[in-house]
Amino acid sequence: MNVLLIDFGSTYTKLRAVGTDPPRVLASAQGPSTVETDVTVGMDRAVADLERRLGRRFAFDVRLACSSAAGGLRMVAVGLVRELTLEAARQAALGAGARLVGSFAQRLTRADVKAISDCMPDIVLLAGGTDGGNSEVIVANAHVLAESPLDCPVVVAGNRAVSDEVAGCLVESGKPAIVTENVMAEFGSLNIEPAREAIRKVFIERIVHAKGIDAAEERFDEVLMPTPVAVMEGARLLAEGSGECAGLGPLVVVDVGGATTDVHSVTDGESAQGGVVRRGLPEPYVKRTVEGDLGVRHNARSILEAAGVEHIAACAALAPERVVAMVDRCTRDAARLPEFEEERRLDAALAHAATRLAVKRHAGTIETVHAATGPVVVQYGKDLGNAAALVATGGVFAHGLDPAFALGGGLAHPDDPPSLRPRKPDLLLDSGYLLYAAGLLGSVDSSAAVQLLRDNLIDLGERRNDGRSVAAS
Repeated sequence: MNVLLIDFGSTYTKLRAVGTDPPRVLASAQGPSTVETDVTVGMDRAVADLERRLGRRFAFDVRLACSSAAGGLRMVAVGLVRELTLEAARQAALGAGARLVGSFAQRLTRADVKAISDCMPDIVLLAGGTDGGNSEVIVANAHVLAESPLDCPVVVAGNRAVSDEVAGCLVESGKPAIVTENVMAEFGSLNIEPAREAIRKVFIERIVHAKGIDAAEERFDEVLMPTPVAVMEGARLLAEGSGECAGLGPLVVVDVGGATTDVHSVTDGESAQGGVVRRGLPEPYVKRTVEGDLGVRHNARSILEAAGVEHIAACAALAPERVVAMVDRCTRDAARLPEFEEERRLDAALAHAATRLAVKRHAGTIETVHAATGPVVVQYGKDLGNAAALVATGGVFAHGLDPAFALGGGLAHPDDPPSLRPRKPDLLLDSGYLLYAAGLLGSVDSSAAVQLLRDNLIDLGERRNDGRSVAAS
């Protein structure tokens, strides 16, 4: 087959034309997204660019798309207990490729409802109570949402004993309600896949139209999923393999963008050492986190504050005052690409810090506590230590000065022993931005998708530790 794979992004509409026998990239192209006006304009420009690169007009057997346009899939999660059902709802939302713009626990107040409305969500995920457990809070929250000015769909994923009542209350008020299985039917047990699938269906049926993507529906066959889900699926295929094409094993993917940093892990997260006690909720095998304060353009100041001006300056071999001035310029002109050597060094230093902070937040931690029977090693969250690969994707890595240094920020470091980050992974670069494309391609030929990724990953070679500066590299 010849397959066209499309990503309607907020900034660019990206195209990858691939063949499956053998798996190969035929051409890549992109054009500025025009979602705010007419999505077909940007799509046509990207197609024209693709045809120039192919040298002719091309007939495709399949044309598949994903989208993060117009701010992506904005979602608010509402649950009962912040550490339990709300956390389960958050995991379901992030796993569905959503941009989580708010999370609320316990009974919603008027101030909460105003805050939710101000978030302008595309979907609300309403959870709360185990099956047969607390039902009062989710019912009360349903009534509050029903009386609110919100007009977005609500996915109900809470106590099944009252799910019909909750949905009925919302539908009577004119709000679409979709009932799915409880994200935590039993205490301490996650069940997020049904909610993720329900969110995906809402995205395809409603959000694609709301974002204006269906205006270009004659130019593709189907919008399958939000872009982050396509990347997650590409990561899963790369880790697991398909058919005769072997995967890489447990891995972590880092995507540093202008506004956020996404981290995906495909691993069971179990500790490699014996005698470790797990605490907290179980972790999803395929997990995604989004750090909304870490981006090398819109949120460069946040990286600077979190990592420290002196650290960034040392990594970039620049004076601290020069770093502050350049970061201010980055945030004022987020579309600016680095032109000079010092700008490229700063980008690498910011990406290194964003990677370090984001992977640390994604990974679990370990500590020794003293119990009555003696010291006990306790693990919270996922252990990423045995990840076979740490994969970089995104422009700051593909076009940056030193992607190995930038990605190396995600490695475990002796100065931070509690953090369960990858210890000795291969450092790999998705230089052609193919993870999303492989995620889409996997729906029609998973083996070709895995082979496409494996053939196009670049081995970044020598691993860099967390303290090495971009200037020294």
